[in-house]
Amino acid sequence: MTAPAIHLWRLLKWGRILARHGALRGIERDPNTPTPLRRLARIARIGARVPVVPRYADALQAIGPAAIKFGQTLATRPDIVGESASADLMRLQDTLPPVPYETIHAAMTRAFGRDPAELFQSIDPVPVGAASIAQVHRGITTDGRTVAIKVLRPGVEEDFARAIDTYQWAAAQVEGYGGEIARLRPRLVIETFKRWTARELDLRREAASASELADAMAAEPDFLVPAIDWQRTAGKVLTLEWIDGIKLSNRDALVAAGYDMQKLADTLVHAFLRQAIAEGFFHADMHQGNLFALPGNKIAAIDFGIMGRIDRRARVWLAEILYGLITGNYKRVAEIHFEAGYVPAHHSVAEFATALRAVGEPMRGMSVKDMSIGMMLDGLFNITRDFDMQTQPHLLLLQKTMVMVEGVATSLDPDINLWDAAAPFVREWIRTELGPEAAVADRLVEDFRTLARLPELIRNIERRFPNPPGAPPEPPLREIEVVRIGGGWRYVAVSLVSAAASLGIGWMLWG
Repeated sequence: MTAPAIHLWRLLKWGRILARHGALRGIERDPNTPTPLRRLARIARIGARVPVVPRYADALQAIGPAAIKFGQTLATRPDIVGESASADLMRLQDTLPPVPYETIHAAMTRAFGRDPAELFQSIDPVPVGAASIAQVHRGITTDGRTVAIKVLRPGVEEDFARAIDTYQWAAAQVEGYGGEIARLRPRLVIETFKRWTARELDLRREAASASELADAMAAEPDFLVPAIDWQRTAGKVLTLEWIDGIKLSNRDALVAAGYDMQKLADTLVHAFLRQAIAEGFFHADMHQGNLFALPGNKIAAIDFGIMGRIDRRARVWLAEILYGLITGNYKRVAEIHFEAGYVPAHHSVAEFATALRAVGEPMRGMSVKDMSIGMMLDGLFNITRDFDMQTQPHLLLLQKTMVMVEGVATSLDPDINLWDAAAPFVREWIRTELGPEAAVADRLVEDFRTLARLPELIRNIERRFPNPPGAPPEPPLREIEVVRIGGGWRYVAVSLVSAAASLGIGWMLWG
């Protein structure tokens, strides 16, 4: 177990870097910040030249890989870090100087247990991308296929383990102060971050996620997932099909190549809705660098380290919430929040509906290009405190991805509106999942499953109430009153006393 002094040393070192970038100013000025935490922030910035505009993303990049990933997590939480900080943290592009190829080659040899030359004809020593967790090289397999080879940076697991250990310790300290900071549940945020990074640090998990997403997206032929080369994939090496396309971040190149920008934007939005609402399993890192345009106005995605999952009940709630906001049915949106337990029952449904109207109506009056889901989420975050709404960790990735997808789609087609694009899909999904036909089908499935369980239920009853044993039934016994005699807890039957008395009388008569 790490000593508290080590945690404090790490926090002060990181705090010093944050202070030099002005990233602690918000903590100092927020009236909800506990006094001891505000005092530590002031100590960290002693003698530092603090910039006028905080540079949160730059500060976390200076701290290291784990901080970069944590910053990407915090970018989904404007309710914790504030809207301006959240917007700045979205700049984190997860890029670092590459590791020398000799080190990468040695890591691949350890992962495969043999020389990579037995699996690949050639590997380009210059990486095509270097991130905080891994870097990617282009290679050609022994059977002539061009592939992308993703290799974990050596030592990255230990670096993340140390950082997360200190994050957990710090979160427990500040949550212990109670009040507003406890409502934001920092320990849960760190635990969610820990689970995300655990999945990213096992490249076999990433391969499995890509394979599952490819199966789920069979209904969207314009959204492609590269095939996994399982024979060349291990815990620290992932090999997958090479994607030859233009990054969606390069709009000028897309226009020059003749791509239909509106079609690309629509494809992206429908692909996200298919994943999040229809399948409940979605790519949660759909920024421009992870998306490529392919001939035929198709889109291919890469980097499946962060994936989100939503169960069917939550997807039904989500679809109804989105459709209610699109159509202005704030009463139904409020009811869903109470049904889902997002808002405690002691609050008023009508009051919450009014608060939602205050968020939704101003956007309904805006022009198409000015309406945004990001604005809607910011508005919702602003009313969470008034209605004691706690963090819903299963929705954090979804909220982040919704804003990210809208941003990419808008960069492709500035006139697109995610609300308008989502309405037909959400309406059809609600009709399919919640309409009368779906209700009848769900009832039939439920009844069939109940019937299928009847034999097992009967066997359980038999085990609980077995047949009587082979011995003949016992004769009924006469009830006998039991009384207490003397000071102790000895009992004697009245009938026995009576019998003894009768024997005594008879003896006296015969005597």
